[in-house]
Amino acid sequence: MEIVSGAFGHEKVHYVAPPADRLETEMKAFLDWFNGSQQMDPLLKAAIAHLWFVAIHPFGDGNGRITRAIADMVLARDGGGAQRLYSMSAAIEKSRAGYYEALQSVTAHEELDITKWIQWFLDRLSSAVGAALLTLDNVMLKNEFWQSHVARDLNPRQAKVLNRLLEGNFEGKLTSTKWAKLTNASQDTASRDIADLLAKGILRKGEAGGRSTAYELVIGASDAQSQS
Repeated sequence: MEIVSGAFGHEKVHYVAPPADRLETEMKAFLDWFNGSQQMDPLLKAAIAHLWFVAIHPFGDGNGRITRAIADMVLARDGGGAQRLYSMSAAIEKSRAGYYEALQSVTAHEELDITKWIQWFLDRLSSAVGAALLTLDNVMLKNEFWQSHVARDLNPRQAKVLNRLLEGNFEGKLTSTKWAKLTNASQDTASRDIADLLAKGILRKGEAGGRSTAYELVIGASDAQSQS
């Protein structure tokens, strides 16, 4: 089994897996280690298990998906459950180029030095945890926001735009023109919606005025008090 890229006649061989007659022996060695290395740091074990399995490359297709599942299983066991807020598989998928580069740092040399691979793996794990924490913060923020405004009488347009603002991926500043485009409403309707939210203390005007007037979300009790 070979990992190859490039056009026909100009292929580049990135890796050659062990021959088929060694597969059973290699898999037995891997499984014996995997099931018996209970004292190893789970983060290192996840990194090594991923690398070892993909190096054996036992299947014609799907080896990458299985190795990512193996790493996630090790990390899940360490957490004492099958569910985690972060996904190592997703973190690797977002950095495919770096993934192959890290793998090749091992296979490019005759001596078996997996330091760069482990460093890359742990860096991806750190990114996955960081992304999960940001997502959790956003979920908590949205929950707190809507709990504090549960009694407000908001129309569907207002709810839609407020959710976009709360998700943190709103491009640029909120203006009445953007409001109208997002909600497929007229400029007058957008202005009334915004004025209503200003009166309720949910939005506030930004520092710029005139045609550059933009609006910001009021978050939290302290933010609302500074508004008044």
